[in-house]
Amino acid sequence: MSQQKAHAVWALVITSVAGFMAALDNLVVTTALPSIREDLGGALHDLEWTVSAYTLTFAVLLMFGAALGDRFGRRRLFIGGLALFTVASAAAALAPGIDSLIAARAVQGVGAAVMMPLTLTLLTAAVPAEKRGTAYGIWGAVNGLAVACGPLIGGTLTEHISWQWIFWLNVPLGAALLPLARLRLTESYGTGAPLDVRGTLLASGGLFGIVYGLVRGPVEGWTEPVVLIGLFAGAALLAAFVLHGTRGRNPMLPMRLFRSRAFAGINAASMLMFLGMFGSIFLLSQYMQGVLGYSPTEAGLRMLPWTGMPMLVAPLAGILSDRVGGRPVVAAGLFLQAAGLGYLASVVTADASYAAQLPGLILSGIGMALFFAPASALVMASVTPVEQGIASGANNALREVGGALGIAVMSSIFAAQGGYESAQTFVDGLRPAIVVGAGVVGLAGVAALVIPARRRGVPAEAERAAESRVFEGAAR
Repeated sequence: MSQQKAHAVWALVITSVAGFMAALDNLVVTTALPSIREDLGGALHDLEWTVSAYTLTFAVLLMFGAALGDRFGRRRLFIGGLALFTVASAAAALAPGIDSLIAARAVQGVGAAVMMPLTLTLLTAAVPAEKRGTAYGIWGAVNGLAVACGPLIGGTLTEHISWQWIFWLNVPLGAALLPLARLRLTESYGTGAPLDVRGTLLASGGLFGIVYGLVRGPVEGWTEPVVLIGLFAGAALLAAFVLHGTRGRNPMLPMRLFRSRAFAGINAASMLMFLGMFGSIFLLSQYMQGVLGYSPTEAGLRMLPWTGMPMLVAPLAGILSDRVGGRPVVAAGLFLQAAGLGYLASVVTADASYAAQLPGLILSGIGMALFFAPASALVMASVTPVEQGIASGANNALREVGGALGIAVMSSIFAAQGGYESAQTFVDGLRPAIVVGAGVVGLAGVAALVIPARRRGVPAEAERAAESRVFEGAAR
């Protein structure tokens, strides 16, 4: 094996495993939530933060982490982010209480935000141009596997060892990758553009304020000062972030990009889809264990028709998008997922059989698969080549923001209508929350229809070219 080929293989292994770790921690906690609640205590809002603390810090620091790597060295920052993620994983496993677990999860998100966007930059630098398509495909498949298997891995470790092992799993992987990254990856730098510290602080403060208000509202009361201050201060900071993106110099997210119907439509659809999906998975995984009595492993297995379906259907979605364009495939996927959630809302009861739930899980899984395959290509095709790095980072960040908001919004609905007191009260809260989730994903389908259709006479190869630039653009 030549030195160049060996270098490319090592880069693919290191970046794929690092990406797997970051993607896995989005959903791996969901099937462990009942065990965490039983072991550490805590109310619904504490469980929300064990998930949202990770997704929120990951979302708001994702683009800033990529910029740090460009400025101070991509390998150096990748190693730093990986080390922080690994140490925070150990801290989460050793957490003596729910508050320390939430804090560790937030630090995990910081490490992932620095590490994750640099995986593709480093992979691009190591792999020859003619081999990048294959490398990106492997990298994407490994990340997809992490998302699909997250609930199952979390459930299996929780049931057969302990919930702490969903975090201990990261420690040997991180410890093995750190010296390999130091020895096998080559240092590189970007343009050295100024860091948008102001934009990062405005986005972070605004999103935290809104999520905090949504989480505390059912507990404190929606008219309490602490809740109102969180919501209004968060909204004001996000408004300032939009103004900064319009008028500031070198903003992390230039608002001019949203003048494009294509860019605005696909990003609105992505954020709304993740809002409905994450919130639903957060509650349904608890329903399967706390109400229906499934073990953590059984609950993870029963979620696979939903979370694992993209691994099976994605090739078909790619073929369809080649023939008819990305917009109708994305819109159809979102409407299917909305239909699946609506069906689940209609059949959840205190003693619902798995057979009754299965059609809704399959519909939601097929819908998710049809969305994922062409959505990234639509993002990249909506901007000029020089803007593709910003566009990809923005889309990934908005998806994570949608996930954090989804858990907060749908948990607030759940808490207002039901609770953990009995199986029936849980179902009373779950049903309206899932209905809202279905409506939000349906609204995402409407947003997807705003995207301009592929112009007649423009060949499918144009969209395939955009799709092939998805990962490379994200790495710039």
